[in-house]
Amino acid sequence: MTVTVETLEKLERKITLTVPVTAIQSEVEARLRKMARTVKMDGFRPGKVPMNVVSQRYGYSVQYEVLNDKVGEAFSVAANEAKVRVAGQPRISEKEGAPEGELTFDAIFEVYPEVKLADLASTEVEKLTAEVSDAAIDKTVDILRKQRRTFAQRAQDAAAQDGDRVTIDFAGKIDGEAFEGGKAEDFQFLVGEGQMLKEFEDAVRGMKSGESKTFPLAFPADYHGKDVAGKTADFLVTIKKIEAANLPEVNEALAKSLGIADATVEGLRADIRKNLEREVKFRLLARNKQAAMDALVAKAELDLPQSIVQSEVERLKDGARADLKQRGIKDADKAPIPDDIFRPQAEQRVRLGLVVAEVVRTNELHAKPEQIKAHIEELAASYERPEDVSRWYYSDNQRMAEVEAVVIEGNVADFVLSKAKVTAKAISFEELMGQA
Repeated sequence: MTVTVETLEKLERKITLTVPVTAIQSEVEARLRKMARTVKMDGFRPGKVPMNVVSQRYGYSVQYEVLNDKVGEAFSVAANEAKVRVAGQPRISEKEGAPEGELTFDAIFEVYPEVKLADLASTEVEKLTAEVSDAAIDKTVDILRKQRRTFAQRAQDAAAQDGDRVTIDFAGKIDGEAFEGGKAEDFQFLVGEGQMLKEFEDAVRGMKSGESKTFPLAFPADYHGKDVAGKTADFLVTIKKIEAANLPEVNEALAKSLGIADATVEGLRADIRKNLEREVKFRLLARNKQAAMDALVAKAELDLPQSIVQSEVERLKDGARADLKQRGIKDADKAPIPDDIFRPQAEQRVRLGLVVAEVVRTNELHAKPEQIKAHIEELAASYERPEDVSRWYYSDNQRMAEVEAVVIEGNVADFVLSKAKVTAKAISFEELMGQA
């Protein structure tokens, strides 16, 4: 048959569909007959309900299902015949004035856009590099030591200092009134490690066991407790105990306690270097991939299918509601979330997906089996039983699809970096790890 596709606006198209009434009626009758063989109703034995009763009870819903199916089939046939790439779901509405014996519908839908890619040879991309320094290894060793520190009570006249663990009672008031969360007994925290607000730590530092002090504390305007955010409280704090931290020595015993195969200081540092280099590699890949993707998308020209953007908005909203529910927010699944909050992010994701798909298609950058295998092996290498992790990936199609997507993105990033004007930039380990 000849299908006429009408262009409405940019990516929007319209096709008129025709469905014979007889086709709907015969399918409705067939489904009702099939249903009558098993349907259960009071007063009738299973399979013995008269057809007119079945039709009266279920006829409307079955007709609705059949109509949706037939219109969907007609749209699929018409779209294939017209060779259009449909983006999202069509909006279908019935037309009036159809010829006798027929139903006609208008199907309005969007098509995937033409993607015009920029000349990558003129595109500039900054590629980051970083090295694992001895200082980074020293810092990691210190973190491991702190994780295994022990505490011993200080003398009665010793003053609290950074690194000490203090046990305190405190009570806070705002305008003379106590507030929720402003009082605690036998509360412990480590001085100088950012576990408390700076004013609180400054007040406790230098105090001795048995001492009490009253001091003002101004809560930041963006403090997580909205009832006290931006307000100033007066706190009374009493030091009940001060304990000094004892860090384990960096020796073979520490290496052994950490499960290092070569239980020596050199083996410990070598193991830390290996792990840090793996983390640096993944972070550099992620940062450089993002830079390549940003450069690729920045100069690409395309119209966005709004139906796909809206689907992405809904997906992001569902994710936000799920996050709220996990945090214990009541009725999170009904939380009103405006589309505008997620629309820019949704548009960026859709744009990136369409551009990447075009680059993959035109340059044959699909993930190869050996690439997928290598990536899984690399992910599994940092675990104690890599073969179990590999098996975990291979046992689930969704996880394998995620791995394939990552490999494809890597192929695209490598392709962009191979064609673009690349400028290397060395950054420190701390900056890469977000510690600067």
